[in-house]
Amino acid sequence: MRIFFAAIVVSLLGTGGASLAAEVAGVSLPDKITLADGSQLKLNGAGVRKKFFVTVYAGGLYVSKRSSSVDSILANPDGKRVIMHFLYKEVEKDNLTHGWDKGFEKNLTEEEFSKVKDRLAKFNDMFETVHKGDVIRLDYLPKRGTQVWVNGKLKGTVKGKDFSRALLKVWLGKKPADKGLKKSMLGKK
Repeated sequence: MRIFFAAIVVSLLGTGGASLAAEVAGVSLPDKITLADGSQLKLNGAGVRKKFFVTVYAGGLYVSKRSSSVDSILANPDGKRVIMHFLYKEVEKDNLTHGWDKGFEKNLTEEEFSKVKDRLAKFNDMFETVHKGDVIRLDYLPKRGTQVWVNGKLKGTVKGKDFSRALLKVWLGKKPADKGLKKSMLGKK
């Protein structure tokens, strides 16, 4: 009888009967979240950002409809979230903003970049040096724009779906910051 009961519990967990969190590098990421506008998102995938031999952060991508297709995710007009739980002792603001700049430049055409350049500068101004344990949340809300949250505090909002798409390309573009993290965020790893 115990084996039968255990099989039922495992079956329910495996078919969505319960919401399971993903654990990445010791960081627990919930399977589902709710944005400030009330929209429900699901964890599409999660992994770690590495630079050389250093694990910088555990990151996750939340979307309204799970997909392993970059084009599908970028075309989806619904809200999205990228979350970064920092694991490295310190990442200076200059390194963060340099990373954003390079990620945009590498993954956008000159025309696309020129359209978001001023907003990227505003976005970069919202950041500060982060330390191990800090969390950055980037929430795209269609009627508001991309909200930047650092340790639960709203730092500001950048308008435009085009900006949100450009930002997602830092992780999902043809030249992502970390190819392994891209695969993980797409649920392929």
